[in-house]
Amino acid sequence: MGVISKYRLEKLYIKKGLSAKEAGKVFGCSENKVNYWIRKHNIPKRTVSEAIYVQRNPGGDPFAMRKLHTRQEMFLYGLGLGLYWGEGTKSNTNSVRLGNTDPKLIKTFLKFLKLCFQIDENKLRFGLQVFSDMNPNRALHFWVKELGLKQSQFQKVIVTPARSIGTYRQKTQHGVLTVYFNNKKLRNLIVGEIEKMQ
Repeated sequence: MGVISKYRLEKLYIKKGLSAKEAGKVFGCSENKVNYWIRKHNIPKRTVSEAIYVQRNPGGDPFAMRKLHTRQEMFLYGLGLGLYWGEGTKSNTNSVRLGNTDPKLIKTFLKFLKLCFQIDENKLRFGLQVFSDMNPNRALHFWVKELGLKQSQFQKVIVTPARSIGTYRQKTQHGVLTVYFNNKKLRNLIVGEIEKMQ
């Protein structure tokens, strides 16, 4: 194959998210030749992390920011950002994480993710930490039932010695639940919105 047009290359590499190697198979040429035409057409080359993201999300982003119409929706959006600002794990740059003992707080944050970002709920994961004087199965059953979740979305329950926690143990009867949505782009979007308010 001779010249690869910019239009066709952008369609496969940018819009469809194919790798240079995959695009080469479509064009019937080598990966090196595709990379040559990417440079020749000044098409931005994906970073390794961007390439991994595209590979992990072949159907596109597992979320879509929704246009908010009502005051109630806008209030939820602000509340969700506030919850993440106060209770979220900002140090992890690859996922949206928030942990708490309060079922109502967790429900509100999940509503924020579902309504404002239309997340793929099947990609939600949950971690549960309980104390050694608690029944792990009972605590797990509580959260599954309370939030209407599938047990398969939970990681293995972590049991922590009760004596090392101090007064924190008194704050919860059902352990600490952590919400995980493993998506770097959504995490950065939420953090970016919070930074605008500072």
